[in-house]
Amino acid sequence: MKMEQGIRLNRYLAMCGAGARRKVESLIAEGRVRVDGKVVLMPGYRVDDTVRVTVDGIPVAPEEKKYIVINKPSGWVCSVSDAFDPIIVDLLPETCRQYRLFPVGRLDRESEGLLILTNDGEFAQEILHPSKNILREYHVLLDREISRREIRLWMAGTELDGHFLKPLNVRVLEKEPGNRWVSVVIGEGIKREVRRMAQSIGFQVLMLVRKRIGKMELENLPKGEFIEFSRSELWRAIRSGRKI
Repeated sequence: MKMEQGIRLNRYLAMCGAGARRKVESLIAEGRVRVDGKVVLMPGYRVDDTVRVTVDGIPVAPEEKKYIVINKPSGWVCSVSDAFDPIIVDLLPETCRQYRLFPVGRLDRESEGLLILTNDGEFAQEILHPSKNILREYHVLLDREISRREIRLWMAGTELDGHFLKPLNVRVLEKEPGNRWVSVVIGEGIKREVRRMAQSIGFQVLMLVRKRIGKMELENLPKGEFIEFSRSELWRAIRSGRKI
């Protein structure tokens, strides 16, 4: 096979459901990927359907792509395996779990709301990349009432662990208990970003629900339930809007 033929190895692995770009590039860098029995360390190495690709000795091949949106309940972990807590994919029927789905972005164990599960690494990378400008909105219950001054302080942003965390918008919701529910809109996601921003100005988060990904909004989907989409349907929901 000529090197200019085929597709890049990192893209091929993503098509096989091995993970998003960073994950598959780590697999390659760690020497865990072989092409026709030989370790390949170059993400840009070209492969096609005439070669045998393995990850940790297990053959991989492009698989049918699945796109699922679930209303994650509290108490479930956004992971494909966990020694202590139930994992989000266990909420799905066996017919879905066989596709090696993984979460696109994360909600921590205590958080709830919209979560995308897929085995399409390229799609996941597109959703997560800041250049796509896909915003996320969270509804957050605080442990005490928040003032206008504290809203302004939250909006100003804060530096945490070398990252400057700044929301795109924070507003009080007309929801009981009064002045304790806020909407927080963010762009690029960092682990536990909303909780950490709240803590930096003296609040504890009692409940956190992701209500929107792009223009796709959570409205009626019960906790623990899911909807399956095609790739184009899901993109349309995110870009053009849909209540689920």
